[in-house]
Amino acid sequence: MTCIATLGSHCALQVLRGAKDEGFKTILICEKKRERLYRRFGFIDEFVLVDSFLEVLDQKCSSALEQNNAVLIPHGTLISQMSSEQIESIKAPIFGNRWILRWESDRNLKEKLMLEAKLDVPHSVSKPSDINSLVIVKRRGAAGGKGYFLATNEEEYIKKREKLIKEKLITSDEELYIQEYASGVLAYLQYFYSPIKNDLEFFGVDKRHESDVEGLARIPAPQQMKEDGITSFNVIANSPLVLRESLLEEVYDMGERFVAASKRLVKPGMNGPFCIEGVYDKNAKFKTFEFSARIVAGTNIFMEGSPYSVLIHDEPMSMGRRIARELNDAMNANQLDKIVT
Repeated sequence: MTCIATLGSHCALQVLRGAKDEGFKTILICEKKRERLYRRFGFIDEFVLVDSFLEVLDQKCSSALEQNNAVLIPHGTLISQMSSEQIESIKAPIFGNRWILRWESDRNLKEKLMLEAKLDVPHSVSKPSDINSLVIVKRRGAAGGKGYFLATNEEEYIKKREKLIKEKLITSDEELYIQEYASGVLAYLQYFYSPIKNDLEFFGVDKRHESDVEGLARIPAPQQMKEDGITSFNVIANSPLVLRESLLEEVYDMGERFVAASKRLVKPGMNGPFCIEGVYDKNAKFKTFEFSARIVAGTNIFMEGSPYSVLIHDEPMSMGRRIARELNDAMNANQLDKIVT
């Protein structure tokens, strides 16, 4: 591979800066409306301008990537913009395991993989009539929290579901996933697994700031819910966390179990960056409600490294650079087939 490419969104700046630091040519697949923003950054060598990211599937974009011998780095925008079938049909080689992105997008497959990894997962609720306690209702795919809502019974669920249908965020119940609400300290655990070294790195931890739920604690209880009953969990920003050191052993254990489970269920397994997402309860026990099978936007806060990456690397190491370093290592070892699908 002589070039690294990604979509112009999410964590593109981190990915391409890291690629440039590792000596790669960089390509940005950029929506025309965002070109002015990304032209500010000198480490982007080439632009492929599109009206929609779906044009990644078109011959023009495919040819540009092929001519540059490029590998595509997936992130959350790819998953939110395309179906699993579309992602699997992309002609360009993709870093990591493109097949596991289907498991991230499908709530039932996602739950299956988390349970296979023996993670402590809040119970799912099969149908609205079974709601008898506080639940969080999520849209399927990488929606970034947009359109999520809380409910305590079927009537409340129906009211809020209809609101999402009216706003054209969903069309039916099949697009929603109901899960027991887990309360505690939010923590998004960032990992990198290298099949070249057969080694798991714990890379960092972040917390996500969501609107409108972020400000609820600052206003009186009667005014906490909007008139329409929808409270937004749309992710706006991220901030860093440092865990108690006594928690780190279980953090590594969870990551290792997840990697092992992914190898059993979706070969070749979880390669490269991923994130296990959940909350620590009052007993400091971690409940996992999500995973992301690719780089997450929370890694953007660690472009010069995190309190954990500095324990592993003797130089500033972002997750974007770590991806590029893995590609260099794989090429030098003639093992690209282990990290690219």
